[in-house]
Amino acid sequence: MSTVTELRLRKNEERRLRAGHLWVFSNEVDTKLTPLDQFAPGDLVQVSDYKGKFIGNGYINPHSLISARLVSRDLNYQLDQSLLTHRFKVALSLRERLFPDPFYRLVFGESDYLPGLVVDRFGDVLSVQITTAGMEGYKEQIIAALDKVIRPKTIILRNDISVRDLEGLPSYVETALGEAPEHIQIVENGCRFQAPALSGQKTGWFYDHRLNRERASHYVKDLRVLDVFSYMGAWGIPAAVNGAKEVFCIDASATALDQLDANAALNNVADKVTTIEGDAFEALKALREDKQRFDVILLDPPAFIKRRKDVKQGLEAYRRINQLAMQLLSRDGVLVSASCSYHLERNRLQEILLKTSRHLDRNLVLLERGHQGPDHPVHPAIPETDYLKAFFCRVTPS
Repeated sequence: MSTVTELRLRKNEERRLRAGHLWVFSNEVDTKLTPLDQFAPGDLVQVSDYKGKFIGNGYINPHSLISARLVSRDLNYQLDQSLLTHRFKVALSLRERLFPDPFYRLVFGESDYLPGLVVDRFGDVLSVQITTAGMEGYKEQIIAALDKVIRPKTIILRNDISVRDLEGLPSYVETALGEAPEHIQIVENGCRFQAPALSGQKTGWFYDHRLNRERASHYVKDLRVLDVFSYMGAWGIPAAVNGAKEVFCIDASATALDQLDANAALNNVADKVTTIEGDAFEALKALREDKQRFDVILLDPPAFIKRRKDVKQGLEAYRRINQLAMQLLSRDGVLVSASCSYHLERNRLQEILLKTSRHLDRNLVLLERGHQGPDHPVHPAIPETDYLKAFFCRVTPS
């Protein structure tokens, strides 16, 4: 068993942890009693309140703003292969209850009580992202526990994301178990997809919008659809499969659009799907100048607000992209507008949609509100886990 050192909190700084949160910020630590410079990144710690009363076991990175993260509130359980195995079994039991096929996010960090760890499942291939020094130090135990619980053919470590920089971790992609296939296979909402196994964004796919994509398919029959920021077709191809007359897909990545074309063929809808390579803002302007109109527009941009300091610029980007989309809608159109920016509150996006519609002298009503799927569960004490939002809007003339 690894040595565990106490991390003492300042007075009254334990309240958020007692309420269920899992993070300890560096300014909450009593650095006189437990100096941060005595710890190395990834050390196991026993977090105590200012009186020394136990709160939970976790790990620390003294160089990070989030200096410690809890993994257990039981004095007897620390981060090790046994705890990882237990957590994976609990996470798996939920996903198997929810989804008939093995395609889902298996582990969603803090919401599965494994902060710093994300695991996506693509059948017998697992794509793993480790974002903290604490979890990085237990990489071999993570692989062993996943192998024991899931028995996959392949485990890929997709540790090539910028958030690792905050923890002082290197960027790399490697195959930790088995051999990586050329493509991962995905089955979602009755459609089949392929994505590159060792490249592409994040873990290779975005399962979080699964329910919103399913709902969007109910709005497209016999209509002209535009999918903006289409990536590999997760929104656009189901629209074609579910009866859309035409689907146009915009993305800046030629590689993603090549895979989208392959996915369209895989689902026998290549004749309905047209790709447009280019910057989304410029592409929408060009379509407007060409007097194009669409009955349904699917708008799922990347996070325009990644940090608090990006809020002002990001809000303007959300306003602009939604205005450009509304200007391309037919007289009685549907706009599905989404955001994965945690720092864009749900009400703020709704306000942007309303103000933009009024600026264009259009009426807008909300038909549905969407959120992340249940394989991305929200921890009610950790607002940061509730990040995804989608609005299904009917936009008509005033």
